[in-house]
Amino acid sequence: MPKPQAPLFPLSNVTLFPGTGAPLHVFEPRYRQMMQAALDADRVIIMATVRPEHAHEMAGDPPVYPIACAGFIQNYQKLADGRFKLQLQGTHRVRILRELPRADERIYRIGEFERLDETTLDAARCHTMRERVTEQLAELARETTGLSLEHTVGRITTMDLTTFTDTVCQTVGLPVAEKQALLEADSIDERLRRLEGTLEFHRALIERGGTGPGAGTVH
Repeated sequence: MPKPQAPLFPLSNVTLFPGTGAPLHVFEPRYRQMMQAALDADRVIIMATVRPEHAHEMAGDPPVYPIACAGFIQNYQKLADGRFKLQLQGTHRVRILRELPRADERIYRIGEFERLDETTLDAARCHTMRERVTEQLAELARETTGLSLEHTVGRITTMDLTTFTDTVCQTVGLPVAEKQALLEADSIDERLRRLEGTLEFHRALIERGGTGPGAGTVH
């Protein structure tokens, strides 16, 4: 049975998570072509993160991490000069199996992929980790911005476990490589564990006078 295929949108500074959205501005000719092809099909694009050591190769075809996130073009605006503004909504994680050779007039990348399902192994343990992550976010906000996250915490505590985990992973201001490591976790339990450890690490950096993640950007 043939594997599903979708256009690849490699970015060096964004990691998309399921259930979260990303506003995008598409202006390069190859990605304008990609957008039109996706709109003419099922409106699905795979957002793949470029490996940091190849970020300077964005004009070409830089290597991407094989674990990525499929996104649905929720809404878009095509500008008079051919550029697009769109909102991409993450749907599910995927593993990119291979890229297809370019054919005909296609100038964007296409990959074959398989869907990766999300699992939760220990709900009680996840609940405990979720509480600790929420506390860490509030502390990080106070330490980095002096602001309270009372409103934000009130909103995210009403989310189901999966939505909470992926929303925090998407919106907290961590380096791309660290976000990619969170995306690659093969269960919600593992993603929460990694998230908790990452936030603890950045809090320790702040205590030593370093710069922490943009926890205040969670919204």
